[in-house]
Amino acid sequence: MHDLTQRQVEILKNLIEEYIETADAVGSETLEKKHNLSASPATIRNEMVKLTELGYLKKPHASAGRVPTPEGMKFYVKQLMREKELSVAEEVALKEKVWDFREKADRFLKAMTRSLAERTKTLAIATTEDGNMYLAGYANILDMPEFFDIDVTKNLLSSLDEIDVIQSIFAGVIGDSDIHILLGDDLGPKLKGPYGCVFIHYKTPKHNGEIGVIGPTRLNYNYIVPTVRYFGDLITEIAQEW
Repeated sequence: MHDLTQRQVEILKNLIEEYIETADAVGSETLEKKHNLSASPATIRNEMVKLTELGYLKKPHASAGRVPTPEGMKFYVKQLMREKELSVAEEVALKEKVWDFREKADRFLKAMTRSLAERTKTLAIATTEDGNMYLAGYANILDMPEFFDIDVTKNLLSSLDEIDVIQSIFAGVIGDSDIHILLGDDLGPKLKGPYGCVFIHYKTPKHNGEIGVIGPTRLNYNYIVPTVRYFGDLITEIAQEW
């Protein structure tokens, strides 16, 4: 990891947040106008060139602006993002929605996946170690500009048809119970493209598995990360019977 100056960090953070909101390449004028950066457009431009040389930004074909690379997004998620915690009211509403399904793993995971897709406006996914997979929110990805490219969409949907592809992605991530964020090459050779995935492992008395979301690299991480974490905790808390 390169040491970035405070100004570079500020520019990178604002550029990524603008990109998450708009899905468009971001130019120095936009940053200067919209984000009150204490630097001139020329200085911002120079810093963006340096951030590109360091591998945090890239210049899309035929565009004057820059977009973050997977490395840039990872730096943002790990160092710069502030999580937007769920309110107590949101947590209660989510719990009430799935409470009636808690007796049976199958119905409960279906309800959880559907609810997660609704909350995050992405494609939600849950798996169990014995090979079941639950998906919801296919239509959500079609609202995102990245998926207007039919090849990007087709590649994602065909990968989701193969549970072993998904399970190998999840299984390749070892670690504690906290959240995992996969971008770019992290998703393996099958899912090469502008995809991002946020997931968490869950444990019940009889089952282990994962729940999370898949969408563009440009996911709204500061909301999605705490939401996925809450869903994982909720499975562990409620699923005492299975």
